Amino acid sequence: MGMPWACFFGGVSLHWDQMANSSRQRPTPEQLLEQIEQEERRNRRGRLKVFLGYAGGVGKSFQMLDEGRRRMQRCEDVVVCALQPAYPPEIQEILRKLEIIPTIKQGDSEAIDVEAVIKRHPQVALTDGLAYDNPPGSLNAHRWQDVEQLLDSGISVITTVNLQYLEKLQDEVERITGTRAPSTIPRGFLDRSADEIVVVDAPAPQAPARNVAPLDRAAMLAERHQLSRLRELALLVAASVVDRQLESYLRAHGIDQPWGVQERILVCISPHANAASILESGSRNADRFQGEFYVVYVQERELSPEHRLMLEQNINYARELGAQVEVLSGFDTAEAILRFARQKGITQIFVGHSSHHGLQRRIWGSLVERLVRSAEGIDVVVYPQ
Repeated sequence: MGMPWACFFGGVSLHWDQMANSSRQRPTPEQLLEQIEQEERRNRRGRLKVFLGYAGGVGKSFQMLDEGRRRMQRCEDVVVCALQPAYPPEIQEILRKLEIIPTIKQGDSEAIDVEAVIKRHPQVALTDGLAYDNPPGSLNAHRWQDVEQLLDSGISVITTVNLQYLEKLQDEVERITGTRAPSTIPRGFLDRSADEIVVVDAPAPQAPARNVAPLDRAAMLAERHQLSRLRELALLVAASVVDRQLESYLRAHGIDQPWGVQERILVCISPHANAASILESGSRNADRFQGEFYVVYVQERELSPEHRLMLEQNINYARELGAQVEVLSGFDTAEAILRFARQKGITQIFVGHSSHHGLQRRIWGSLVERLVRSAEGIDVVVYPQ
């Protein structure tokens, strides 16, 4: 079967089918060693399951505690190590059946008693509310650090968190809701630690009745749109965890597959053109899909002061937009870009195409043509400059 891929030029989409080399290769010794090390780490470390909500009152706490109850009934050793201040009767009923390790309280704040939990060493620790700051003088400054310590001790953790507390999404959630959470969980924590994410869905809002006042109807429609966008972000977070696990599995088994479920945008810049528009487009696409955003420049031997200034401006603007900027080296520019793209699992390459005549256009045009021909499994988006 051919693997479809595409080049977009001036708003026109052109599609080709190329034969994909999908044959599995035997793992190298390095890949086998990595697989063994990953298995050892997985066996030593606890597993993290997260119930993720995108709106208040969707039932994260109930689902988490009810899973703890069901695990206990299956003879797993389960404790509760952090709770919310108040619960409805149906959750209180579940809590009466679970062992609770008291938190360490200081004024209005409280922290997990990490030492007590590790000493007790259950199979599973339930933590309702991942995004809390601990009181001053605590073992860790933040609750997510407590959870990480429990995982490193071989204790599995089931926890809850709302979307607005994820650092990576705070700006987007604020744009949607108009509010910003007071504390954050670093963007890398879930990426490196979460083994499973369950998106807890809000009940579907009913369509406004015909006899509802226009202002009320508009407010209800706006709320539906807001919940829909928040739900989309939550699903993208869950997809990114699946993507990371898929990549880890493929690498460990010597399978070379350069794409995953998460969008990874790569913008190629040069010292010979202002890249502001293509950088902004790449950033918008990465933000839209909550994907990763990379910018690369392949070193050239000699640059005039004018071109050096242009390159510096492009790189600085890329960093302002939140890109991970990499300077590559190699005699073959196209090969250097493609090698980086395959290493990072890039899904889209954005590259500019000069509309001016001359040597630079011929060189860059040849690069664009090679990328289009050789970027198997990766979309190439070409922007006139």
